[in-house]
Amino acid sequence: MNAPAQVQDKQVTTSAKLAAEPFQGKKIFQMTPQEVDQYLAYLYANVPDLRQRIALVARKNIGQPYKLNLLGEFPFELHDNLPMYSLTHSDCLVFAEHTYAMALSSSWEEFFWALQRIRYKDGLIGVATRNHYTEVDWNINNAWLLKDVSAGFGADKVASYDIVVDRAKFLREQHRKETSLPVQTSREAYVRADKVNAMLDQLREGDFVNVVSDKDGFQSITHVGLVVIDANGKRNFLNSAEPQVREESFDTFIARTNERTRTSKQAKPRRLLGFKFLRLRDDIVIPGAVSLPRPGK
Repeated sequence: MNAPAQVQDKQVTTSAKLAAEPFQGKKIFQMTPQEVDQYLAYLYANVPDLRQRIALVARKNIGQPYKLNLLGEFPFELHDNLPMYSLTHSDCLVFAEHTYAMALSSSWEEFFWALQRIRYKDGLIGVATRNHYTEVDWNINNAWLLKDVSAGFGADKVASYDIVVDRAKFLREQHRKETSLPVQTSREAYVRADKVNAMLDQLREGDFVNVVSDKDGFQSITHVGLVVIDANGKRNFLNSAEPQVREESFDTFIARTNERTRTSKQAKPRRLLGFKFLRLRDDIVIPGAVSLPRPGK
């Protein structure tokens, strides 16, 4: 008979802590690419469970400084001069993407390849194919990695919102890129913030968290992070936010976010609604990428 999921998850987290690792006392954001290469090789060989590796990589970046507008397509495209990866800093999405890509990889080359596969539709590098919108780009184009389970936690806990995405307008106004992409609509389910504690024990380590907010009547995902489980089996939220990457309880995050809304000087401040949850798949097969060949393949 299988052990309950909560016990299994607690055992996974505990066993991960027993694995000796290179570069103890050194965070990933303090490493060189060459050191990251060695660290990933060790993890992949010694920690076979992907969820364990995700938690280890994520926690090894706690304290990484937060910074917006980190990444671009240079040198693949010339619309900006921003690089295609960052070790020293992160924003919320960069942190999640780098964590997943590193946990999936056994080398620096695999990490860089997996990162672009996660960041772009079909791994086609370009500003027009970057996963700009979490709901209808990132979550959909990375369905091979994660599955949205937000609607399955019970009607008493779940609400929904409609989103209208005009990618052509966004690319034209923000990146001076002309496209003929059609307008898209989608209805998105999420767990209400006041109901999250009632279903936290159903989450698993490595699950993807989308924070849903309302700004003047417009609902969207405004922040992301990862589920990790501590030694006591408690589900925490590991995320990159000003001033640095942190691990905190969902209660702490909710209280901090609500306090920011309460003390905001804006006439209509952003307001927390709840969370979408995406479950890490057990049968992950990374699809091929259009722009880059997979290392060693």
